[in-house]
Amino acid sequence: MVKVLLLLIVVVNGLYAFRFFKDFMRHKKEAMAEPGNNIFLAIWGAVVFFLSTFGISDFALSTVVYRARKLLDDKKLPGTLNTQCAIPVAVMALSYVSAIYVDPTTLILLIVSQMIGAYLGPRFVVRMPVNRIRIFMGIGLILAAFFVVAGKFGLMPSGGEATGLSGWKLVLGMVLLLIYGALNNVGIGAYAPTMATVYALGLNPAIAFPVMMGACTFSVPIGAMEFVRLGQYGRKITLFSSVFGILGVLAAVFIVKSLDTSMLQWVVAVVILIAGADLFRTVIASASETRA
Repeated sequence: MVKVLLLLIVVVNGLYAFRFFKDFMRHKKEAMAEPGNNIFLAIWGAVVFFLSTFGISDFALSTVVYRARKLLDDKKLPGTLNTQCAIPVAVMALSYVSAIYVDPTTLILLIVSQMIGAYLGPRFVVRMPVNRIRIFMGIGLILAAFFVVAGKFGLMPSGGEATGLSGWKLVLGMVLLLIYGALNNVGIGAYAPTMATVYALGLNPAIAFPVMMGACTFSVPIGAMEFVRLGQYGRKITLFSSVFGILGVLAAVFIVKSLDTSMLQWVVAVVILIAGADLFRTVIASASETRA
């Protein structure tokens, strides 16, 4: 099952890579004339996907940087955020799925649940008040970070070492990941909630990584290919992020694999706390824009 999963990752993302590089070569001259210093874009690609490998949103970081440096027209921002991460995320998925053992049934079912949520989500989440969802998710993530830290200090039971789920825990994990996949459609990332869920269900914290990347590596390139077809993305940024992002990913994967469970628990706490705080920041910023 895992070998089939790895093969599918290569096939789907290989098709995206072929279409992107074909489009880039067709527009090479105008692409290289796009804004952005080459050295800066190379360094940024490595840094942002190094951080993304730990679950820190490359979408959020890149949005801030690209707008601040005026590298893109806003109408090309959504496409660029998708196209720039497809290949680095594929490398993340291949690295984590092959390097971190997860019970195959658990891995496949959690990944499929999140993908189904991402597919069905637009039919439901668009009707929900987004800021209310962000507030509830933000509270949940901050509480989850508190429980992780409390466990580290022996105040509460700590996360486990299990490599798979069964029974009600597996069903609950599938339902929650389906919800997280749906919430991606309103800009609420699935990385931090997945980390918190994996931890709370007693799994080894490292298992969050192959689950997170495994789900994303199928949904992202399909959307990215549509942006490439329409030409609604930054070709230069995508090229540098695709190439140098791989270096950042490999460096981060090496660090994650070398960390013990205790250190990974701290990583989980920091990432989900940052994600929770960022959701509240988004709510405040949205409310300010509405008043203005």
